[in-house]
Amino acid sequence: MRTMTDRIRHAIAFEVIGLILIVSILSQFGFDAAHTGLMGIAFSVIATGWNYIYNVWFDKAMMKRTGTTKKTQKQRILHAVLFELGLLWITLPAMAWWLNIGLWQAFVMDIGLVAFYLVYAYVFNLAYDKLFPVQTEELTNH
Repeated sequence: MRTMTDRIRHAIAFEVIGLILIVSILSQFGFDAAHTGLMGIAFSVIATGWNYIYNVWFDKAMMKRTGTTKKTQKQRILHAVLFELGLLWITLPAMAWWLNIGLWQAFVMDIGLVAFYLVYAYVFNLAYDKLFPVQTEELTNH
């Protein structure tokens, strides 16, 4: 399993790169970069904490179920989908409050962000695992 330092590096890199990408993309569609950036930073802090908690939980569940944290393609997709669903559950009320809109409107607006982050989470985690592989992670059966 990954060390705490590695998990912190993973979470911070994920959020910083994601924030830069999403603010850049949204500003191309006419959204105010400062306003989007502030909300993005707040959500980034929330997502960083969720990222750490979620990945510890997911790795422990994988170790218990399969004896390894090496993910198949299906497990990577499940990992990304469950991460985004959990984050949506956390951030949806905050987005509605920040933008002074209803939950349904916030949900509809968040769909684009969720779609972006689903793809981004999959690609980022695949690249991260290749750049920073775990040396030994097989569960011994004694």
